[in-house]
Amino acid sequence: MSPLTYPMVIGNHRPPVNPDRALEVRSPLSGDLLGLVSDATPAEVHDAVSAAQHGFDETWRYATGSQRAQLMHRLADLIDMHADELGGLETADNGKLLRETTMQARFAARNYRFFAGIADKLTGRTIPMDNLSTFDYTLREPVGVAALITAWNSPMQLLANKLAPALAAGNCVVVKPSELAPRSTIRLAELIEEAGFPPGVFNVITGGHQAGAALTADARLGLISFTGSVATGQAIAATAAKNLVPVTLELGGKSPNIIFDDANLDRAVIGAVAGIFAASGQTCIAGSRLLVQSNVYDEVVEHVTERARTIRVGDPALDTTQMGPAANMAQHKRILSMIEVGLSSGAKLACGGGAVRDPELPDGLFIEPTVFVDVDPASRIAQEEIFGPVLSIIRFDTEADAISIANGTEFGLAAGIWTESLSRAHRVARELLAGMVWVNTYRSSAAQAPFGGVKKSGYGRERGLEAIDPYLRTKNVMVDLSDSVRDPFSIQT
Repeated sequence: MSPLTYPMVIGNHRPPVNPDRALEVRSPLSGDLLGLVSDATPAEVHDAVSAAQHGFDETWRYATGSQRAQLMHRLADLIDMHADELGGLETADNGKLLRETTMQARFAARNYRFFAGIADKLTGRTIPMDNLSTFDYTLREPVGVAALITAWNSPMQLLANKLAPALAAGNCVVVKPSELAPRSTIRLAELIEEAGFPPGVFNVITGGHQAGAALTADARLGLISFTGSVATGQAIAATAAKNLVPVTLELGGKSPNIIFDDANLDRAVIGAVAGIFAASGQTCIAGSRLLVQSNVYDEVVEHVTERARTIRVGDPALDTTQMGPAANMAQHKRILSMIEVGLSSGAKLACGGGAVRDPELPDGLFIEPTVFVDVDPASRIAQEEIFGPVLSIIRFDTEADAISIANGTEFGLAAGIWTESLSRAHRVARELLAGMVWVNTYRSSAAQAPFGGVKKSGYGRERGLEAIDPYLRTKNVMVDLSDSVRDPFSIQT
């Protein structure tokens, strides 16, 4: 039986997958072949940008905000209707729990509704001038064609963070999902067509490095928005700089989750577990460094370790499963290699420490929930992003110590604070170098709340009102209302 193929979307054309240039999508649970996608050629990438540019020039730039909003609401309704299907595709592709991927699909729909509400409210300003005979105003216009590049861990949600503001602002897009988990994005293209979006508004290319490099090097782009690794983000930013194309980057993290001695420890322990073991730790906001104040350190270590040992690892489609597999073979090897780094660094292994050995899970890429204690803040496992279910617990004494350790990496994406002191919560939140700070919670999201990083975690913001700004350009219009004839050799103010 021939494997299923998932063609790209280029305008109103879906070129068949060339078996000679096909990439396999495989299950991290079983290793089974799930389907084939195209490895796009530079010519096909060029065609996709051309289709987006044509769609923008011919139709989409002339759609009113209310028309865009109406289509976005239709799309959100369709996503809600197909959330189980979309979640199932993602779970099969990347091993994430089905109940989470389904919820992420519904959260994606919420994002489209949020930005649909903004689409007809993108107003400019009238600006009072020193010269009363001059009338000045601004227009906020779409950038044109945006390249949206997403990662394999949360394709639908990551895409919604980018696509919703892009559409609301009036842009056409070329999307490149990860070649490891592309199927939900290709299915979304069908829902976008069903919702009534014109051809060329939403284009999908698939492929590996060559396809991504061809896309980001296209000088016709008005914006590149990327989620992924630091190294790839740096390469994209360097390429985009040559063409002076703006870039927003949501990159890695090594987020501190800080438990002070006055915290509600029952809640804090659950927050620590959620921060690192949810989604098998394969999330940029993973609270992979747990900073614990000395006089509650032993108690927290005991309870976190005890909870980690009881996590049910298995089939992500089952309601009883709490942690699924690593998403792909390369990531599985990376996680195991970093565990070995931790073992050789002198950190104490409290639980886990290797691949799952279970006869009921013979083929999956499973990693044991792993906890290291007494970790040196300067060690590799405390400094480098692992992107897996590996927790480093670090002791601190004072509030100043906690802030210093928390800020002591090259990343600055997210952070958590656990304390019953209102003043401490606000004081520490102000000092942390992070784009997102949670207090007495962790790994919570809202369409209205802006998200992004500092330092090597990237720049720009997704979600919230701030997210639409990169997808718009400001144009100034100045009108001379007087009847006077100016001096042509002197600037007029």
